[in-house]
Amino acid sequence: MTVNPAGAKPRAPLNWPGDPEGVTADDIDFEALAHVLANTCRRGGCCRQYHSIAAHAVIVSEEIAALDGLEEEDQRTLALHALIAGAASAWLRGRLPDSQRAAERTGKLATGIETAVRKAAGLDAVLEEEQAELLRFVMRMAAATESRDLLDEPAVGAGVAFPPLKRRIRSIPPDKAAAAWLARFRALAGPEEERRGRISRTDEPGEADAAQA
Repeated sequence: MTVNPAGAKPRAPLNWPGDPEGVTADDIDFEALAHVLANTCRRGGCCRQYHSIAAHAVIVSEEIAALDGLEEEDQRTLALHALIAGAASAWLRGRLPDSQRAAERTGKLATGIETAVRKAAGLDAVLEEEQAELLRFVMRMAAATESRDLLDEPAVGAGVAFPPLKRRIRSIPPDKAAAAWLARFRALAGPEEERRGRISRTDEPGEADAAQA
């Protein structure tokens, strides 16, 4: 047990992301996840100023929530998908595959982790293609903003050039990034009891079929 200052009640130790093999929804500790993502730099650290995966995720999630034309529930779930989109990196920790076979294995591990994290957050395992494309577009806009604000000059490369966001990105320390990520997660996902309720209802046999009827 970890004891808080000033005689506060003891807290259970965090369940830090560990072995990526066989991760389940019950293994996910979102507070621990927030800290790992906040301590992990975007672009493998190749930027002039520190910018964490957690801070990036918060920005993308906020931009999704600001979009017009989405139903309230669609906006919430897509913003939550955006917030946890980089979660697999907390387990994989930037491991670089050295072969095609290793790349395929890493991809399978990432898919399994993403499925577990989404389930723990009360989300469907897979996004609809239209929503996934919208999320990818906003993420690329955020990446273009990083190039503008945190690199020496905008990145130049092949492919479509995405416009940057109107907001500016500034470096924030890991502790503040973790707090921002966790606060946004709780605002979008709700209390754990509510998330578990959504998960159990979704998993009940026949409910999906009834909803489609």
